[in-house]
Amino acid sequence: MDTKDVAVLKLNDTTEVSVHLHGATIISWKCKAQEVLFVSKNALFDNKKAIRGGIPLVFPCFGPWEKGPQHGFARIKRWRKESESKQNNGRASMSFSLEDDEETRKMWDYRFKLVYNVDLGENDLKLTLTVNNNDFKAFDFTTLMHTYFRCPDIADVGIHGLEGLQYNDKVEGGKISKEERKVVSIDKNYDRVYMKCGADKVEVEGLGDGKKSVSLVLSNLPDVVVWNPWEDKAKAMSDFGDEEYKTMICVEAGSVSQSVTAPAGGSVLFTQTLKLC
Repeated sequence: MDTKDVAVLKLNDTTEVSVHLHGATIISWKCKAQEVLFVSKNALFDNKKAIRGGIPLVFPCFGPWEKGPQHGFARIKRWRKESESKQNNGRASMSFSLEDDEETRKMWDYRFKLVYNVDLGENDLKLTLTVNNNDFKAFDFTTLMHTYFRCPDIADVGIHGLEGLQYNDKVEGGKISKEERKVVSIDKNYDRVYMKCGADKVEVEGLGDGKKSVSLVLSNLPDVVVWNPWEDKAKAMSDFGDEEYKTMICVEAGSVSQSVTAPAGGSVLFTQTLKLC
């Protein structure tokens, strides 16, 4: 990996975030010297393929897309620094941006500017994506922060805050079911979109070296995707280790079950705050 491709946002000697300019993908979040995120040992850093791990950004389409690559183009385009690192009131922040170009307009003929603000605190990471419509016509889109968490053992991971929600089970062909469990555990191939989570706190336990918890506080991100490829799918992915499904869980905040409309000349704001408990 070329260091010129990575921007480092440092709060202090033990807390920092690394952002790869390919996709503005966060590839590391160290909180008090503990790595919170998972990146596959087989991840490619070729500035072409989406990075397998960290927090890739999905825009303007979640899932298969007839106009372009799966999950859209934001995670495979090179972003630029919108602002340099700055510190204020015990926090450090930096922002990145992506604008339409000839390549994106061939797929999706709209003028836009995405601004992604990364704001780092002592125990939390606040991520804000602003979608600016610079066109003379409205556009619809879906978006997601595809967060990969690192865990010592998937058997010890539990996800709180999803009880009672309807979910779209993509493994079962899009079957809609209701989550009856207070704590969601993972023991097989999972690909579920939990809908209408609102701003309620979702918490993931069993992460990191100390089996800590991370809470997700969401604004304008009503859906939460839970994903783990499990054994067979892990073996089928060239950029993912055969056994790595045991040490990761994706809990992804997004607006994907229904499209979002950005009015002409307007903007839409999305925020996810990850807090290590």
